[in-house]
Amino acid sequence: MIDAWTAAQIRAAEKPHLDAGEPLMQRAADGLAEVVRDMLRASTASREGRPGRVLLLVGSGNNGGDALFAGAALAHEIVPAGGAVTVVAAGSHLHEAGLAAALAAGATRDELAGWCDPGAVSERLPRHHVVLDGLVGTGSSGAGLRGDARRVVEALLPSLGRPVAPEVVAVDIPSGLDPDDGSVADDVVLPADVTVTFGGCKAGLLRGRGPALAGRIVLIDIGIGADLAGLAREESE
Repeated sequence: MIDAWTAAQIRAAEKPHLDAGEPLMQRAADGLAEVVRDMLRASTASREGRPGRVLLLVGSGNNGGDALFAGAALAHEIVPAGGAVTVVAAGSHLHEAGLAAALAAGATRDELAGWCDPGAVSERLPRHHVVLDGLVGTGSSGAGLRGDARRVVEALLPSLGRPVAPEVVAVDIPSGLDPDDGSVADDVVLPADVTVTFGGCKAGLLRGRGPALAGRIVLIDIGIGADLAGLAREESE
């Protein structure tokens, strides 16, 4: 049986570590990057000797920060070999340090408009091997995707599932999925082949539409397990 936690429980467990200045985001990003490395090594492109190409879909906040720091680690390795890490910003306030790290490592930015047009996406998407979905994280309320994040997902959906489509890795939780109950507001949700979740498995990955949308779940230990166990004991008393 897999233990699962609400977004509020995860935040409560993280708080003392964040207050102490522990690098939880870097731990999450390092784990995320390692999962993507393994996927790139196992890809057809790698077997054919072609360098990896990773697309980062980045929204505002910490979820986007996780994706950007992971992208920085990947860019250090694959860009010198002829690969690419491409950042598409779909949020008004990107994580500044994460973006700076990614660009300094060799990642490049692409214009958002080209990723909001289904026709353009159908041509661009097959050039990539892995897509990191860092659009919306556990701060979402289950009300559905809005704004640029919604436009990007709407444009991507017709191209996913084709033989040439890249694998999608959700950062913590698929964008558009409620982190607590696994509900969706509508069909504009980005399904994942792999969901890399941090600290503890989010309840929404195991409930409602979660199992169908999350794909394979990989849990990254960021050092809050004992805190989550403490919360469970407190709530059971």
